[in-house]
Amino acid sequence: MKLKATFGAAALSLLAGGAMAADDMTLQLKWVTQAQFAGYYVALENGYYGEEDLNVTIKPGGPDIAPTQVLAGGGADVTVEWMPAALAAREKGLPMVNIAQPFKSSGMMLTCRKDAGVATTDDFAGKTLGVWFFGNEFPFLSWMSQLGLPTDGSDAGVEVLKQGFNVDPILNGQAACVSTMTYNEYWQVIDAGLTPDDLVTFKYEDQGVATLEDGLYVLEENLEDPAFQDKMVRFVRASMKGWKWAEENPEEAAMIVLEYDETGAQTEAHQVRMMGEIAKLTAGSNGTLVEADYQRTVDSLLAGGSDPVITMQPEGAWTHMITDKALN
Repeated sequence: MKLKATFGAAALSLLAGGAMAADDMTLQLKWVTQAQFAGYYVALENGYYGEEDLNVTIKPGGPDIAPTQVLAGGGADVTVEWMPAALAAREKGLPMVNIAQPFKSSGMMLTCRKDAGVATTDDFAGKTLGVWFFGNEFPFLSWMSQLGLPTDGSDAGVEVLKQGFNVDPILNGQAACVSTMTYNEYWQVIDAGLTPDDLVTFKYEDQGVATLEDGLYVLEENLEDPAFQDKMVRFVRASMKGWKWAEENPEEAAMIVLEYDETGAQTEAHQVRMMGEIAKLTAGSNGTLVEADYQRTVDSLLAGGSDPVITMQPEGAWTHMITDKALN
């Protein structure tokens, strides 16, 4: 499959640009190769990048890879990142700019065991909650602040367990709740033997603290280059074509993702299920950032009490420059 796509992309590139080579570019993913990023792998496999005269390298992420750092170090032209991490990095001096927003909805949840004494958010006090870091903690911290719950481990607050990228703490009793995504870790909990009736889930969307996930970000200075702008226009157009194909063909998209998983760690059943859930999150987006969704994210991050994620309204953190040209 990969070989076929490589030859197909090369042929299309030659037809479109004569003897001129396709433009090289690199995309850094937020996590490992999985259906969360299906649109990009579909665009690669189906030749959509080749049709736009692009030679795209997709770099998987992992537990020790911070997309913001890769972008800052010049290791990628564009990265997939959650907006809280991008805005926090921007305030600290890394001028990341959102150029497209393929994900419309948040898949983030806190999944809790009922037998740990959790039924509502009122039960969080005194409990240990598993939280991802590397930028993923920001929505959680804003939520706890809005609930008036300190995260210092006091009886009136919550104990924060720095959660690895697994669900072990809820299985072995280390934590009453763990961070999960609707499309991934929640199902790991289920596959480990717990049932939906054993659990209560708190979707960030339902709690009014959902923040934008899986946007496409570049460095502001690069957008000053017309050639870079043009490359991003073509990249976003091809990527969104890949995303919409994946939404309409979830099982086939999952199979493409598996083809590119060089670790062999993913299973067909898990990726098909994940793609079905991912399609719910990308539905409703044509790739253009909705300003109201952006402002909701900013407002949530600013509402952090004495320790907000960001301390001021960001300026220049997003642009429609690319999507206006790519999608209209």
